[in-house]
Amino acid sequence: MGVKNMKATGIVRKIDELGRIVIPMELRRTLEISEKDPLEIFVDGDKIILRKYSPGCNFCGSQTVHRRIGEKHLCRECVRSLQQGIGS
Repeated sequence: MGVKNMKATGIVRKIDELGRIVIPMELRRTLEISEKDPLEIFVDGDKIILRKYSPGCNFCGSQTVHRRIGEKHLCRECVRSLQQGIGS
């Protein structure tokens, strides 16, 4: 994600002595982030990127999860591949 794709909010927050920041309520509402929601943390050069966590396919990493089997998440393509493998 380049800087040109990011939207400036005009919000500046200081990091506290424990390394925490507060994400403003309005921003959390807009992005539908609730208390206790897990967030993923990414680093892109000198940027820290937070994204609401959604489990991806355990086999290929696709974010389009089709089916859950036990604790595993599978996309449609991996389900199809597994079904073909079992059938052969």
